[in-house]
Amino acid sequence: MKALTEQQVRSYRHDGFLFPIPALTPQEAAQCMADLERAEARLGVSLGAGEKRWRSAAYTYLPWVDALVRNPHILDVVEDVIGPDILVYMSTFFIKEPAAPTFTAWHQDSTYFGLDPHEHVTAWVAFSDASAQAGCMDVVSARGAPRQMHHRAAYMEHSLNGAGQVIVEPVDDNEAVAMELKAGEMSLHNTLCPHRSAPNRAQHRRIGLGISYVPATVLTTGPYRMNALLVRGRDYGNFDLLSSPAAEFDPEGVAANERFIRRWRENYTEQEKRHEEEFARRASAGEIRCA
Repeated sequence: MKALTEQQVRSYRHDGFLFPIPALTPQEAAQCMADLERAEARLGVSLGAGEKRWRSAAYTYLPWVDALVRNPHILDVVEDVIGPDILVYMSTFFIKEPAAPTFTAWHQDSTYFGLDPHEHVTAWVAFSDASAQAGCMDVVSARGAPRQMHHRAAYMEHSLNGAGQVIVEPVDDNEAVAMELKAGEMSLHNTLCPHRSAPNRAQHRRIGLGISYVPATVLTTGPYRMNALLVRGRDYGNFDLLSSPAAEFDPEGVAANERFIRRWRENYTEQEKRHEEEFARRASAGEIRCA
């Protein structure tokens, strides 16, 4: 173990989540906020309210995000749960303004990522306090038996997830655990971990960066060759590797982001189709029921 105890790793394996974990110093968290605000000033709009592409894979066009996803302490934690050869498959800014109606319904990241096996872990790094009042993530334990649940793309208004995806099987709200974080802390959740978040009822912006790390050995399940960023260890040739940006909003970095998002959306549509086909097969066989 590099950063976690054996008990913490066992807890992550059993529940599918782990928190709180120190990630950044108060000074580093404050610098991340300042860097984000500088990027928003450049765009002229909050990343949470502007064009959605800027929220995703910002390591392609912002060097400080590229540095953050390579933070050695974060990677030491991630290595303890997925091994030493690490890729970043995606990152997303999750921003909720004070009193904003934005939320996420119960969902699993695995549904539309198109990766096999299900070893993807998200490190959710808090730039500001993410309390229950501010709309932190709620999770439910896998109790040692994680499984893929059925989703529908509901396209709900104010959903932070682009397609407003939601689990349509029963999820027991009474078992929900609020993953409250202080600025500079992070949580881990496995790709099969059901999670949601409520609107921000606090008086400050709730800001976090979700970094999707995968072992370099994982494979994609769709027909598309996907991009990834090698951040530790060696590559296995399963993805087209991205380069670090030369400067903020460098033309090559912006173009790389555009290509990344285009391919991501193509894969997402394919995975959505595959998921519905699999659900139809399981439903007809009487294997599942809807809420």
